[in-house]
Amino acid sequence: MAQADKTPPATETPAAPPKRKGKLLLIILLTLILILVLAVGAFVALLALKKDSGKNAAAPLPPAAESAAAVPYAVNLGQPPVFAQLDPFTVNLRTVEGEENHYLQTELSLRVADQKTADALKGWTPAIRNRINMTLASKSIADIQNDKAHETLQNEIMQELNTMFGVPPLPPGSPPPVVPSGPVQGVLFISFIVQ
Repeated sequence: MAQADKTPPATETPAAPPKRKGKLLLIILLTLILILVLAVGAFVALLALKKDSGKNAAAPLPPAAESAAAVPYAVNLGQPPVFAQLDPFTVNLRTVEGEENHYLQTELSLRVADQKTADALKGWTPAIRNRINMTLASKSIADIQNDKAHETLQNEIMQELNTMFGVPPLPPGSPPPVVPSGPVQGVLFISFIVQ
């Protein structure tokens, strides 16, 4: 008699789920969590920026200025101006052939937006003084002899300083802006002596 095959029937083990599906599910889950964290972070940053922009908004104009809406104002008339006083400057003026040597001694104040800006400019004093010295020394006596020349020089110094702080320069020949942009809003000559 032929013996029947006595090998036990092979027990079928359930197939293990492929590991790839588990890894894929984990990657998708981590990606969704990352997107959620980024969205929450962006929302919080947007709220913080919106809150800060409300603090930096200019105060409303006083009632007299509201009636003259067509006139733009460079400063808030409801608050006193803030000035950053600089030490005196003494520079040799540029000489033209046949002229005597002249020098300029002047004292300047910079009008700025607020006290925080004035305090921040103190750290920039060497760079500010260098820019002003270079601008003043580039002038000849003929360049600074009348009132219009003083105003032009004030605007040039203001533009030089604001350009140093990242404000784009005005195109050549363009008039100065009515409302200055940048940390330096005006340059005032406290004294101006030419010899």
